[in-house]
Amino acid sequence: MTPTPTPLWTPDARRLQQSRMKHFIDYLFVKKGLYLRHYDDLWNWSVANIDDFWEVIAAYFDVKFHAPYRNVIERPRQGMIGTRWFTGATVSYAEHIFRNASHLYPALLYASERNRLRAMSWSELTQQVGALAEFLRQQGVGVGDRVVALLPNVPEAVVGFLATQSLGAVWSSCSPDFGTASVLDRFRQIEPTVLLMADGYTYNGKPIDKTGDLTLLRQGLPSLKSIVWVPFLNNDPSANIAPPTGTTLWADVLDTPFAALTFEPVPFDSPLWILFSSGTTGKPKAITHSVGGCLLEHLKTLALHQDVQPGERYFWYSTTGWMMWNFALASMLVGATLVLYEGSPAYPDLSRLWMLAEQAQINHFGGGAAYFLSCMRQELKPSNTLSFKALRSIGSTGSPLPPEGFRWIYENVRTDVWLISFSGGTDVCSGFVGGNPFGPVVAGEIQCRLLGCHVEAFDEAGQPVREELGEMMILEPMPSMPLYFWGDQSDDPARNNERYRASYFEQNPNVWRHGDWIKITDRGTVIIYGRSDATLNRDGVRIGTAEIYSAVESLPEIADSLVVGIEHENGTYEMPLFVALRDGQTLSDDLKTRIKQALRNQYSPRHVPDSIHQIAEVPYTISGKKMETPVKKILMGQQPDRVASPDTMRNPGSLKAFQAFEV
Repeated sequence: MTPTPTPLWTPDARRLQQSRMKHFIDYLFVKKGLYLRHYDDLWNWSVANIDDFWEVIAAYFDVKFHAPYRNVIERPRQGMIGTRWFTGATVSYAEHIFRNASHLYPALLYASERNRLRAMSWSELTQQVGALAEFLRQQGVGVGDRVVALLPNVPEAVVGFLATQSLGAVWSSCSPDFGTASVLDRFRQIEPTVLLMADGYTYNGKPIDKTGDLTLLRQGLPSLKSIVWVPFLNNDPSANIAPPTGTTLWADVLDTPFAALTFEPVPFDSPLWILFSSGTTGKPKAITHSVGGCLLEHLKTLALHQDVQPGERYFWYSTTGWMMWNFALASMLVGATLVLYEGSPAYPDLSRLWMLAEQAQINHFGGGAAYFLSCMRQELKPSNTLSFKALRSIGSTGSPLPPEGFRWIYENVRTDVWLISFSGGTDVCSGFVGGNPFGPVVAGEIQCRLLGCHVEAFDEAGQPVREELGEMMILEPMPSMPLYFWGDQSDDPARNNERYRASYFEQNPNVWRHGDWIKITDRGTVIIYGRSDATLNRDGVRIGTAEIYSAVESLPEIADSLVVGIEHENGTYEMPLFVALRDGQTLSDDLKTRIKQALRNQYSPRHVPDSIHQIAEVPYTISGKKMETPVKKILMGQQPDRVASPDTMRNPGSLKAFQAFEV
């Protein structure tokens, strides 16, 4: 076993004893007679006994089954697609959230660029959800119908989901910063009955009106029976502004009388929500998750792997178009107060979210790795002015957080915080790897494979390896894997679930190929090196792009970078590096030399690019991921508008610059 690097953080005895993971291990000893000495024992048991593990999860969290289950798992003849969980059982996701209603702490805290921090009590949330549910019922919404939202990250979106799910209907949302064509590409696939729509949103202090999109959405979604208009930009009740013709004002919806908030139990494998892939290439995939699968997965991950306790305050910076919005909302399942923020994380400056953490006394603070790296590059030092006394954990996701990002958090936010690097995806609306309250935090490493997630790193021969770069594979089904992609079903067995199979099971129907290059260490930690479809391959040696970025972006002149590998028709391989420089810097020969030296010294000669080019900015998806594959396709001759939809990008114009480069 390789020696353990010096940890940045180690849990103290008090934290260990009071963790929900410790309580769960004690529960297994009492109820199952299992003596599990440490996390590795627990993980090994969980993946070797998938049915027992998930049955215990349901029992431990006292999941309320309105109808009992016959079998924990029923597997298809071949592969994972079609796996059924807790057959015969009926459940309600929303009901489990409202089991935590309390007068001791608020249900929600919310703020925006325009509004100060406010609270919503559980009684107010109950009132709003009940009224909206009755309104939806009057519009004909029932089990299986789709309700969609084009809303900022505001309480109305949470109310909308809970009301929808209380009826057994299916939820889906897009962020209003999506273009209209992008929204229609998504919602048109699922034929919604009701649309909740805001009049606009704000970003970087600017109001962006969306009223003009209403006509296009109404025309493009003929299945709509009703549109609920949610004033966000023009929300002054004294102004008495009338909603657009043919819509119902949010305030009027909340006046809908109802007897009591009730919950419609639905079969365990009924659709809960539909999340969409990024759509950077092709039509977005309508990934449909189950009510029961997400319920169990979220209870497990939020409670055991992030140790969220009842009454604590949970925040993850997101928009309503990213799966982390759904995941953060799931913190309410374990009794947390959900904290929402709407707006830019950098307005008026990058300190805004750290100030929110202090003001709202957030216990669990999450964001994209790109946000933390932006804070690091701007040499932000939040701990100089803020105390963060309530802060217990910081979560990072979206892309690999390099070692220097880890160190920045411990040096400039809080020295005794638990840093959880978390990775999964829209595919499972959760993670595969993440936090372990029993383990140390080592710079650049993810603490563990999550319980019930049989993750392995496979070499090119299809064999699991340790301490070597391999492709991430999941060997056992998980309850929160997609039920299906909406519209991907067919009576023809050869075409049924065609896009689903192509996405994960093209090589082997029994193994989920996730598309990340990872290394699993002998200590059970995980390092992610980037997406396998963007992985570099020099002389047969696979290189993760995250290694390149870690070395290059440690140089003070470099603001950001992007690297791709190009396979030419003549069999040659070229690896260009693109760098965005800080203000006042130029890409001199000296800087190019130092970039190459940094890569050679920190990694290997294979990491040194063939050429280095200056760009104004790196292209990013809305969720903060570098767009390596689209850039690669442009460099190989494709047009920017063919490789990515502008509506899925944070900075749409950035791709065109790559047409000027010849590689």
